[in-house]
Amino acid sequence: MLTIRQDIPEGLLDREAHELHKLLEGPTLFHLSGRRKPALFISVLLHGNEPVGWNAIRNILNHYQNKELPRALSLFVGNIHAAKLHQRHLDSQPDYNRIWNEGNSPEHLMAKHVYTEMKQTGLFASIDVHNNTGLNPHYACVNKLDTTFLRLATLFDRTVIYFTRPEGVQSLAFSELAPAVTLECGQPDNPHGVAHATEYLTACLNMTDIPSHPIAKHDIELFHTVAVVRVAPNKQIGFHSDNLDIRFVDNIDHLNFCELPVNTVLGWQQSNSELLLRTTDEQDQEVSDNYFHLDGNALRLRRPVMPSMLTRDTRIIRQDCLCYLMERLNLPAHTNMQQN
Repeated sequence: MLTIRQDIPEGLLDREAHELHKLLEGPTLFHLSGRRKPALFISVLLHGNEPVGWNAIRNILNHYQNKELPRALSLFVGNIHAAKLHQRHLDSQPDYNRIWNEGNSPEHLMAKHVYTEMKQTGLFASIDVHNNTGLNPHYACVNKLDTTFLRLATLFDRTVIYFTRPEGVQSLAFSELAPAVTLECGQPDNPHGVAHATEYLTACLNMTDIPSHPIAKHDIELFHTVAVVRVAPNKQIGFHSDNLDIRFVDNIDHLNFCELPVNTVLGWQQSNSELLLRTTDEQDQEVSDNYFHLDGNALRLRRPVMPSMLTRDTRIIRQDCLCYLMERLNLPAHTNMQQN
């Protein structure tokens, strides 16, 4: 499934994300030379409906079209077939950001090929670029609480999320090879996301090294993802009809990154016999009763939480999850945080 190239095909940079299938056969890894080595690895379009990474890369490569890149670049362009239809992934495919662990599907084997290739060639850092569907601020994610990882993250934004689940994400795999971050650049139709990603990726290409000096407290707002919330399979969900298994509050995506108090209502269930949410912690244990309860038919919070990734897109809720739940996290001592 993987094509590896050392050049950019004629006209590729003129194509929008949904047009890449006309010039590429499928997932493609580009190795482009630059003044410094090892290469910066950047992955884009792991989700076909999130074009921000591709648009930022187009800006950068057009800028350097007649100039040498300041650092070698290994660019992975992912799910172009889903991008053709503006979908996260096709129904016949796994999620391209859940295939970077062990598995025997063609997509898993393709991801393993990319990983092996980069392990052999070496890399300076890994950056995976995403949009999201709900109303979320721009932020970066890390999978290790290491100073270089956090430095790379805070270069993008002072809001940083640490997570270890779900397994199979690109940044978690590549965190074994080099400092790795995931960028969340807001919704696809907001041009600020492309501008922010372009500025950040350009800065990374121009770095000689990743700073390792202490991080001041005021330079980072760190959160820890403690649980993932999904809807039970084969349930009808939505926002307006009364004939639904779960009817969510209409403004649910406005609750992202808000510290919600106990008993906040997230929606209403048609049946009050059991919770229809499935919540798992970092050990993949079912913990729904720790976070939610039914008050009649109202679905309420049992404890204060801060959600992220809440969306009104029911297709995304079914394909991925309803949201992630977070807690504030103090930097551990080994990151050498400054106290001022």
